[in-house]
Amino acid sequence: MNFIETRGNDGNKPASVSFSQAILNPMASFGGIYVPEAIPRLEDDFLAKSLDKDYQALAQDILKIFGIDLDEQLVADALATYAGFDDPANPVPVVKIGDRLHVSELYHGPTRAFKDMALQPFGVILSGLAQERDEHYLILAATSGDTGPAALDTFRNKPNIKVACLYPDGGTSDVQRLQMVTEDADNLKVIGIHGNFDDAQAALKRLLGSDLFRATLVEKHTQLSAANSVNFGRIIFQLIYHVHSYLELVRQGQIKLGDRVYMVVPSGNFGNALGGYYAWRMGLPVEKIVIASNANNVLTDLINTGVYDLRQRQLIGTSSPAMDILKSSNVERVLFHLFGAERTRELMRQLDEEHCYRLNDDELQSLQALFCADFCTDEEGKAYIKEYFERGYLMDPHTATCMKAHASCCNQPLHAIIYSTAEWTKFSPSIANALTGEVDTHDLDALKTIARLAGTQVPERINQLFSKPVVQKTLVDKEDIEKEVLAFL
Repeated sequence: MNFIETRGNDGNKPASVSFSQAILNPMASFGGIYVPEAIPRLEDDFLAKSLDKDYQALAQDILKIFGIDLDEQLVADALATYAGFDDPANPVPVVKIGDRLHVSELYHGPTRAFKDMALQPFGVILSGLAQERDEHYLILAATSGDTGPAALDTFRNKPNIKVACLYPDGGTSDVQRLQMVTEDADNLKVIGIHGNFDDAQAALKRLLGSDLFRATLVEKHTQLSAANSVNFGRIIFQLIYHVHSYLELVRQGQIKLGDRVYMVVPSGNFGNALGGYYAWRMGLPVEKIVIASNANNVLTDLINTGVYDLRQRQLIGTSSPAMDILKSSNVERVLFHLFGAERTRELMRQLDEEHCYRLNDDELQSLQALFCADFCTDEEGKAYIKEYFERGYLMDPHTATCMKAHASCCNQPLHAIIYSTAEWTKFSPSIANALTGEVDTHDLDALKTIARLAGTQVPERINQLFSKPVVQKTLVDKEDIEKEVLAFL
């Protein structure tokens, strides 16, 4: 299968590219991104035949359906990274927490967040392609807290790869920050910026689209790619866990094959929800995808009103910082599949230049046929954390935003899958505050409090962060990011 461009072709780039080309060079014409030229369908008996397969076998089958141009051994090596998860045979447990309510726990990888699901295999593939081609790559990553640690972990000491990771100073949890700034591999550079995630992502896209920056890299015998979900190499691995989670409910006897389910997804950059959208389009029985936001509820407004308006918005720091995003890159891919390249290019132009776009009534109806949305304040989230802890389930603040959206949007008597994106250890002060009322607690103290209350242990990998030396100390203004990246090279 080939991949095409969300904003159409400018005559300078190929009209379509292979999967390997799309992940090595993820930015397309007019600042767009790549999508599959057609969304493949699962065969009628695919789900039934997959019931007795483990996660790696399921992933291999889905990748074959896309016809990606990767060597079979490279794919096998990439999927073998799931051996580093808590349970290699079942890296994504699905846990029942209420009547027709289930949590798909996506955080059982090495950095305790859902980005490991895609970035662990993606790192093997990108490094493998670079070595096959005898090329050297600079991988850019912008993070709101989870992509950074996962990208740094997967690319650590990988041949032919260097990584520059941008994060908003003060915009992540302490654990997330420590996961990045204690990385000491020579091929990794962590850059804190005075700004927010949208500033970091804008800088990443600007550098990816800059011919001058690319030319400078060529002089250094280096190619350019990205680890963010603008790269379809991330998305293709994210859709797999949506299919797996559905199959888990069938295996557990909660649903029968063919029963529709709600997907409830905490959303920032929309990659997780996009994976669910592709799984649905491929044939997974889904009633609707429910988009849960925090106080940065631009996606709620888009889905409920058809208006994406950033003109009067300022990013709000919340207790679910991985969702503190106003410009969600992957919405563009949904717009393309619904409305085509020309309309997508116009909408993205309006967002870039006027900071606002408005869907017409027919377009909004098409969007609402797929998605519904609600948002959750920090105070509401704390109440959900406490309520479910008293019921016996410990959740992080991002998962908590899903509880309100589930209550308000899932109005059919169907089972719902909530996608939990981070382990409680990543956001312990917020959770400790929800459970005990304590405030301004240091992460280490909060971790101990929660572990005691929950009768569990703090994972050793998290504990060790607090004694590791901080080696990545760079902190710059956003205007100086390019200079810092080039100095690293």
